[in-house]
Amino acid sequence: MNLRNIDRRLLTILLIVFVQMVGAAMALPILLLYAQRQFEIRPEYNVLLLSSFFAAQFLAGPVIGRLSDKYGRIPVLIISQIGTVISFIMIGAAPNVAVLFIARILDGITGGNIIVAQAYITDITPPEKRTESLGYIFAAFGLGFVFGPALGGTLSSAFGPRIPFFMAAVAAGLTVLLTWRTLSETLTLEQRMKNRAARRGGLAPAEVLRNAPLLAILLVAFIGQFALGLLQATFALFGDAVLFADYSDQIVDLGIGILLAIVGLSQFLTQTFLIRRVLPRFGETNLVIIGGTLRAVGMFTLAIAIVPWHGVPGSILFPIGMGLMMPPLQSLSTRAVPDEVRGGVLGLYQSTISLATIFSTALGGIVFAMNPRYPYWLGMALSILALVPVFVFLRRPLSASHSQKIHF
Repeated sequence: MNLRNIDRRLLTILLIVFVQMVGAAMALPILLLYAQRQFEIRPEYNVLLLSSFFAAQFLAGPVIGRLSDKYGRIPVLIISQIGTVISFIMIGAAPNVAVLFIARILDGITGGNIIVAQAYITDITPPEKRTESLGYIFAAFGLGFVFGPALGGTLSSAFGPRIPFFMAAVAAGLTVLLTWRTLSETLTLEQRMKNRAARRGGLAPAEVLRNAPLLAILLVAFIGQFALGLLQATFALFGDAVLFADYSDQIVDLGIGILLAIVGLSQFLTQTFLIRRVLPRFGETNLVIIGGTLRAVGMFTLAIAIVPWHGVPGSILFPIGMGLMMPPLQSLSTRAVPDEVRGGVLGLYQSTISLATIFSTALGGIVFAMNPRYPYWLGMALSILALVPVFVFLRRPLSASHSQKIHF
């Protein structure tokens, strides 16, 4: 990343995402362990804390995206960030399981901050640069996960399991201030009025079904995300039951935090150094294939892991694969539709991701209860399966009407 040539607005939005992810990464990796230890929730019910968030986000995602198209990125971004602040405070102060679920649902409903951040970036970035720019979002994610999990594990070990959630609320509050004080609106009043008048219902189901490239992208994203959701739902529990079996709770929290920091560092390096070098050589579709393959290998190494250090290869390969696969998919989705519904299609894309995560996190707890390794074998198979739509749909020549909108 050449900081001298980069748009300052992009740097600002990346800083906001980074601060947000530091907060989330402090809290979310230990959320399931916190619920298990404080409220004695069984694994098959515990993972529903993740599913409930993504279910709410699935329903709200397209609405959030379209609202940002109609009324501007900044007001929607600030409201969604405030919802995250309230959610983390509720989790930290939760007296019972019901409050945990209410907090997760609230965060899911208002959890459009990343969607709007992505829409903001597409507003200020030409189409040929969107994969690289959206990749920086994933780099900010990764950098947040370099510091957040280890910090969260340390805070939990030193001050108790509730403190990371309050600190995450503080970090989310900082993003509200950063957005309010430093970002300018990217959509002019004329553009917002045009967006309100055009396509009032957003992307109609019939329009999506007629758009073969977009359908293929959403299918690949769904299957690939299903594999990720299995890992998200069970990684902390897997570390507790397998990688760090017989260790103290403090060591478990810290060890899982370190492994997740490795995940974040790998993702950060992928987005800041690797993807810019390989994208011109291989192209977006081939990066999706390479990324999916690396994800499958990463899942395999976790499935056969026995001791803590065995988790390191998977913690490196899986995020590299994710980092190579997801930004091209997002970029291609924005190029498959007219510019006035970019926010809407990103909301649709995010809803597809959320739908996959709803089912995978709910299923992950059930599969984990059968055998802690089963989610990773299943994730490996699904990562391979996600490559099929790429070869079948995205690598064949497109019709003239589609080739004018999107190029593979």
